[in-house]
Amino acid sequence: MRRTFLLAAAGTLLGGRAMAQAFTEAQRAEIVAIMRDALARDPTILREAFGALQAAEERDRETVQRSAIADNRQAIFGVAGDPVRGNPDGDVTIVEFFDARCPYCKRLHAEMGPLLRRDGRIRVVMKDLPILGPQSVVAARALLAAQRQGKYPAMYDALMSLRGEPTDAVIRSEAERIGIDYAKMRRDMEDPAIQQRLDANIALARTLRIEGTPALIIGETLVPGALPVAQIEQMIAQERRRAR
Repeated sequence: MRRTFLLAAAGTLLGGRAMAQAFTEAQRAEIVAIMRDALARDPTILREAFGALQAAEERDRETVQRSAIADNRQAIFGVAGDPVRGNPDGDVTIVEFFDARCPYCKRLHAEMGPLLRRDGRIRVVMKDLPILGPQSVVAARALLAAQRQGKYPAMYDALMSLRGEPTDAVIRSEAERIGIDYAKMRRDMEDPAIQQRLDANIALARTLRIEGTPALIIGETLVPGALPVAQIEQMIAQERRRAR
């Protein structure tokens, strides 16, 4: 019982000013004194309190994200003109937020390609999210400009397979290699509509509390990070069962 109280008290103090202000100054001082004595006897209490606080914050974050997904379904799944990989008429949709310079996104790309070839019923909506600097923005504009020539998948594969940086020279070389009219591509990259699309993706990511790339949305679940492909397949199977 005492340990439960100590964990709750520690969690309250660690939870920040708003939670701590629920107590008077004297009560806070008493809790601190009790905690100091308890930590001297058993330092694991603090670790457990941190763990409990992190778990509670994660549950809150997931609840907020699920609500945000429900409130923004059209912007997530139904924007006309969003690039699509896999089967445009697939029975399961995955939405992928990515940065062309992100090493974890490249790792995910290496696993998603074979998955899409194995399972021809997956639709992947691509949300270019250039968050790693100015050259990420250039690469994202290049991808959306390539889409206007029907070359988004090829350009995406080219950039995500790079071992180095997608510099302007590299982007030009890859574009010409896959048959893109580079002069037109450069003009399209400056079209304000392309930047507006990127701005919309960034705003949506903020709404969904996406803090990095890659991030996947499968059904009603937002998953940060590059998941192992086996876990992605499990989530796809769950979504198909749910949709029956």
